[in-house]
Amino acid sequence: KDRNERDDTVYWGERGSFRGFIAAQEGWLTEGKSGITGQSIATIFEFPKEERRRTKKVKRLNLTADPSRLVRGTNGGTISAGGAESFAQERARLAYNQTPDWGQLTHYIALAECRSRGYTRVRNVVSIAPESAADIQWRYTPDRETSNPLSWLFEAYQVRQYTATCKKVIRRARR
Repeated sequence: KDRNERDDTVYWGERGSFRGFIAAQEGWLTEGKSGITGQSIATIFEFPKEERRRTKKVKRLNLTADPSRLVRGTNGGTISAGGAESFAQERARLAYNQTPDWGQLTHYIALAECRSRGYTRVRNVVSIAPESAADIQWRYTPDRETSNPLSWLFEAYQVRQYTATCKKVIRRARR
C-alpha cells in the first residue's frame, strides 16, 4: 500500500531543494542506488529537484552609417565677427582647435540608441572619420550675438556618422 505514496512537500536538504517520497517507495536514492528499502515509512529519500536548463541566445542589431545617425563633437572657441554671417562661421571653423575623443563620444551616443531600442550592450562602435579635410562636416551653434544685428557670434563643431552593433541576451527556461 505504501509503495507508491508520494509526499509532494518541497524539502530543503544538504544539496538543495527536493521533493519527498516515503521510504518504502522504489526509486533512486541520493547516492544513486535503486531498490525498495526496508526502512520506516517516516524516512524520506532526497530526490533532488531537476534543474532547469537555461539557454542563452544573443540577439544582435547592426546600426549602419546613416546621415541621421550622427555624433556631435565638442564646440570650438567663440568667434565674433562683423559683416556677413557666412564670414563669421568661416572664422569660427578656421579657429577650431579641439581634438574630440570620438571613441568616447560615439560610444555614449550608440549605447543610448541601443537602449532606446531595447538592447543592453553595444559593441564595435566606430565613428567614421572623413577621408580628407574637405569632407569634414561642420555645424555651428546659433548666433549668440543678439544685441548687435551687424555682428555675429558662433562656435563651430564637427559631426560624424557612426556604426555600431547592439546586443542583448535572451534567456529561455528549458525543461
